[in-house]
Amino acid sequence: MAQKKEVDPAKVEEWIENIKYSDRYSDDHYEYRHVILPKPLFKMIPKAFFNPDDSGTLRLLKEHEWRGIGITQSLGWEHYEVHAPEPHVLLFRRAKNFDEQARRQELMKQQQLAASGKARVAARRK
Repeated sequence: MAQKKEVDPAKVEEWIENIKYSDRYSDDHYEYRHVILPKPLFKMIPKAFFNPDDSGTLRLLKEHEWRGIGITQSLGWEHYEVHAPEPHVLLFRRAKNFDEQARRQELMKQQQLAASGKARVAARRK
């Protein structure tokens, strides 16, 4: 039985540092970017992340999966497409106004927390 070759953790770190991130580009609804994985890093991705059809392409990855292989980017991005001719290139998108939506949600959450805190204080005074 063939043994799996141990990979130097320093090499893996080097590959992660060499992940390339495109500039963002957009249409009316989304902003996009593509991420290019170094080929040695791509070859280390678990088989479970690949399509079962033996095409050699990744399936669409969940956020915790793509972050787990070393991709780092701000919140809101989704892996939405694979490019079969270059399977080490991952395509991402997020809502064009994501930052604005996230700020609005955070503000609403803070307002709700403040309101519930005031209600508890008022209830204690009774």
